Amino acid sequence: MAAPRSFVMLETQTLAEHKPQLGEFGFAGDDHVVPYEVAPLDVRGRTVQLGPMLDAILSRHNYPEPVARLLAEACVLTVLLGTSLKFEGKFILQTRTDGPVDMLVADFTTPQALRAYARFDADRLQALIAAGETSQQTLLGNGVLALTIDQGAHTQRYQGIVQLDGTSLEDAARTYFRQSEQIPTDIKMSVAKLVTPGPGGAHEQWRAGDILAQFLPQAPERMRIPDISGGDGDDRELTDHPADNSWQELLALLGTIEPTELIDPTVGAERLLYRLFHEHGVRVFRSVPVDDQCSCSREKIHGILQGFSAEEIKDSTEEGGIHVACEFCSTQYDFDPAEFAAE
Repeated sequence: MAAPRSFVMLETQTLAEHKPQLGEFGFAGDDHVVPYEVAPLDVRGRTVQLGPMLDAILSRHNYPEPVARLLAEACVLTVLLGTSLKFEGKFILQTRTDGPVDMLVADFTTPQALRAYARFDADRLQALIAAGETSQQTLLGNGVLALTIDQGAHTQRYQGIVQLDGTSLEDAARTYFRQSEQIPTDIKMSVAKLVTPGPGGAHEQWRAGDILAQFLPQAPERMRIPDISGGDGDDRELTDHPADNSWQELLALLGTIEPTELIDPTVGAERLLYRLFHEHGVRVFRSVPVDDQCSCSREKIHGILQGFSAEEIKDSTEEGGIHVACEFCSTQYDFDPAEFAAE
């Protein structure tokens, strides 16, 4: 029987038997962001395959598949953008929309911690699933995508806002770079639930892959290409200049990527980059690991509850205790109200 469309069948036995080396260090593998540079094309970027980490985040919430798929895209995009930060801080991706999945949050804390959750209306979602209408546009509806950079206390947050009006997260990310950074950027994302054979039978695992490429021209006039608005001139000036051949070649190369290549563990980041850019030569930098880490703790929540009034403590008490569950990691913390009555 053929696998459902949402599943991808892959054979992974060869990875366990053979671990090739790449130069002075091994292949990055899952849950590592790989920066790269293609100097002849004036291109830099990053690529990543998320495996066990992403599966852990999605599995602990047991989201319906359409919701998990959306949050997976939010996670992989956040990881690529968050690992580009050169300072201690956070990169936060958040959607607020009028669709059945009205909120997605992916929170990356440098250098490598990711956490994420989704909020959805179960009844509205089930109606769409029954009708077979589970496209991103239908699930998200209309609203905004906010991309926030937070450098911590005593600094001002930077936030870019992109309208979500029938666009995908991938398209919204392209719009963000066009509007906020004015750097020609292309992004390719893929998400799938893989089914792999194992001793105990078939095993399902969520995976996601993403590649981001940015054109970094040396000459200012090369910013004037049809792919980007603004920069050194207005839209009228942009149309007067021909497209840069290097950028167009990059777009053509990225257009050859199959969705399965981005999530196939037997391909990996370095092999994918070689497939794309071997004719020009691609330089791969040391990978950056990313982990499933939540910043919640008993001490933090206890500190918040200490600021509650006696009335608020009473209102928060159920069945003789105060029970707080973290929306991100689903960890539940239980407190005795007497702890706060005495303070």
